[in-house]
Amino acid sequence: MHRATAPDATQNACWSPLSVASALGLVAQGARGTTKDELAQLLVGDKNGDLAELGALLGRAGELEPPRNNEDEPIIAVANTLWTDASIEILASFVEELGRWSSGKVREAPFQQDPAQAREMINVDVAKTTRDLIPELLPADAIHDDTVSALVNALYLKCAWRHRFTEGATVPRAFHAPGGTRQVPTMELSEKLAYAALDGWQALALPAVGGVTATVLLPDGDLAEAEAALDADSLGALLDAPEPTQVNLRLPKVDVSMQAELTPPLNQLGVRTVFGSDADLGEISASDLAVQAVLHESVLKLDEQGLEGAAATAVMMRLLSLPTGSPVDLVVDRPFLLVVRHDATGVVYFLARITDPA
Repeated sequence: MHRATAPDATQNACWSPLSVASALGLVAQGARGTTKDELAQLLVGDKNGDLAELGALLGRAGELEPPRNNEDEPIIAVANTLWTDASIEILASFVEELGRWSSGKVREAPFQQDPAQAREMINVDVAKTTRDLIPELLPADAIHDDTVSALVNALYLKCAWRHRFTEGATVPRAFHAPGGTRQVPTMELSEKLAYAALDGWQALALPAVGGVTATVLLPDGDLAEAEAALDADSLGALLDAPEPTQVNLRLPKVDVSMQAELTPPLNQLGVRTVFGSDADLGEISASDLAVQAVLHESVLKLDEQGLEGAAATAVMMRLLSLPTGSPVDLVVDRPFLLVVRHDATGVVYFLARITDPA
C-alpha cells in the first residue's frame, strides 16, 4: 500500500496504516461476496481472514500506557463515524459492529438536500478529533449528486519522548536531499537507545510516552533502491532488531504531510469490485451502495519534545441507483523512513518517507 500510494521515492510521503485499515475494515465488515474477499485479502492477507480480529487489534492500538512519574500525559483520539443521508437506512447489525470499532457511531448528514452542509459537518468533526491538524479532509468536489454516505476514520496522536533531545543544540546542518544538499534544523541526542545495523539499514528506536515508538530506518545507500527491496518480513525484522546501544544521534526535525485519493492504489492492489456496479455492501444497508472514492490525509511532526500526528480517511459511498557498546554515531543527513507504531500490538500509526525534512 505504501508503494502504491507514494510511488515516487524521491518525494516526501506520509500516511496512516491504522486510519486506512480502520475505515476499510469497517467497509469490509459491511460487505459480502467478492466485494468482501478483495478487501479482506488486502487487509489481512486472506479472503477468509478474521476481520473481527483486525478490529480488536486496531482497538487495542487506540489505548496508550499511562505516563510514568512526571511524564507528560500522552494523547490519542480515534473516531470512526458513519455519516448517512436520511434517504437510506443503516442496518442495526452494522451499527452494532461500528460500535465495536473504537466506539464508532452513526450520524445523519444532508448529502442530498444540502451537500455543502454535509461536507462542513464532516470536516468540522475531523478537525475537532485531529486538533485542527486536518481542517479540511473533504475538498469542495468530494460530494456528488449520488453521494449518500461517508465512513470516516480520524486519528490524533501526541506523545513526548522518553529521552528529550538536547535543549539548545538544534542547529542547521547539511541534509543530502534528492534535489541537492540543504541546511535543515537538526536535533541532537546522546543516550542509550535501541539500535541495530542489519541488511544495509541502520535502525534506531526512539521511545515515547504511552508505549509508542518512532523507529528511524536509515539505508546505507540510496533510499529509493533500499525501500524498493523492503517487504513485510524484512521491515518486521528491522523493527524487531534494535538492541540497547549508546548512540550519538543527529536527527532533522520533521514536518511532513500528504493528501491522497486512494482509489487508484486500491485498484492496483486488487480492490475493485467495491467501486463498481457489482459492489455488495448489503451488511451496511438494504440500499444498493458502492464506494465512490477513498480520501486520505496525514500529518506527522517530530521536534525536540516529542511527536504529534493526525490522519483521516473518508470512504465516500454512492447509490448505484437513485432512490427511490561503544557509542554509535548515527547522523541522519539523507533520505530515510520513519515508522511510528503502538508497542503492544505493533500497529503502525504512521509510515513516512522523509526525502526533504524542511
